[in-house]
Amino acid sequence: METTETAQSPSADDRSAFPRIISVDDHTVEPPGVWQDRLPAGYRDAGPRIVRAPLKEMTFLGGKFAPVMGAPGDDGPVGDWWVYEDLHRPLTRLDTAVGYDRDEIRLEVITYEQMRPGSYDVPQRLADMDVNHVQSALCFPTFPRFCGQTFTEAADRELGLLSVRAYNDWMVEEWCGPAARGRLIPLTLVPLWDARLAADEVRRNAARGVRAVAFSEIPPHLGLPSVHTDDWDPFLAACDETGTVIAMHIGSSSRMPSTSADAPPAVGSTITFANCCFSMVDWLMSGKFERFPNLKVMYAEGQIGWIPYILERADVVWEENRAWGGVADKVHRPPSELFADHVYGCFFDDAFGLRNLDAIGVGNVLYETDYPHSDSTWPKSREVGEAQMGHLDADVVERIVRRNAIDLLGLTEDGLWAG
Repeated sequence: METTETAQSPSADDRSAFPRIISVDDHTVEPPGVWQDRLPAGYRDAGPRIVRAPLKEMTFLGGKFAPVMGAPGDDGPVGDWWVYEDLHRPLTRLDTAVGYDRDEIRLEVITYEQMRPGSYDVPQRLADMDVNHVQSALCFPTFPRFCGQTFTEAADRELGLLSVRAYNDWMVEEWCGPAARGRLIPLTLVPLWDARLAADEVRRNAARGVRAVAFSEIPPHLGLPSVHTDDWDPFLAACDETGTVIAMHIGSSSRMPSTSADAPPAVGSTITFANCCFSMVDWLMSGKFERFPNLKVMYAEGQIGWIPYILERADVVWEENRAWGGVADKVHRPPSELFADHVYGCFFDDAFGLRNLDAIGVGNVLYETDYPHSDSTWPKSREVGEAQMGHLDADVVERIVRRNAIDLLGLTEDGLWAG
């Protein structure tokens, strides 16, 4: 059963007790008209659109999500499905679980009417942010998946590029438009199949104030080059030049970590940080941070407790094994130093990581709420933060909850996106 929370702005006393949160990892569920309203008329029949249809079957095992859409009139629960070329992807309760008791959150199809309106409606989102002591939020996509790989996997590249641009226009002009009052921070996509087109899209959006772009944690899982090649250099150069942060979300390689084909989702959910771990080592050993000194990368929903050991181990490998390890000619500083200058870990519930903050770096940590997903701390993100950060000095809490995000994303001193 959905619970009701009343939206109200925090008082001045509330704000002084715990800083207003800037969440660097929330999500938007795209409204039905995002692409149908923006694609050229000749592409709309093939472009992303919503169809209401029954579910035939759906599994989520071994880290693989496999839904099958039924035909009109078939038996089965009815949900809203995104249809794009041959792809049929339903909206599910896991896409938007806030407001529901944890024990009632199951893998099931839903319609827009069955989700909390703040999932897709800007005024309702702002109201839910007020409930949760959140001032501003950066939102990852749902249907395009976390780095737009839906469009990379499609057959029609021209339609894919148009769809990426349409999403970005909606993100900047509507989701983060005037109604958001600067409280929603744009995160855009790029056509991952072409690094030069990706660079063009970074620059197009940077010109209108965008400072964050979604990217895959492990591109080879998508059939794309790794960060150890030069293939991504045009894209990386554009990010370096424009101060655009590369934001990587768990699952942005379309492969969640698991252990076996029959492992229940709980196994993968426990080790979701693993892809971030692997990805971070890739970047630290790639030489890219020295070639592109202004690059910044962040790992959304990866938590932070694992970071100290990985940095320790990476430094040992660099110090003792770099001659035969293939990095002596391109990584000229200890990986922990590169991390301090270029990498940000993001968390919403990590008491262990906060107890080891000195080994991570106060300036390398960002806070998030993961609204409206099942892991979200909404509407208790403030309470979680207070409980886990109570041992920290007020200025450290301020940096984690607000200041680091303001500096990284180029927000105003009030923590708003100025466009």
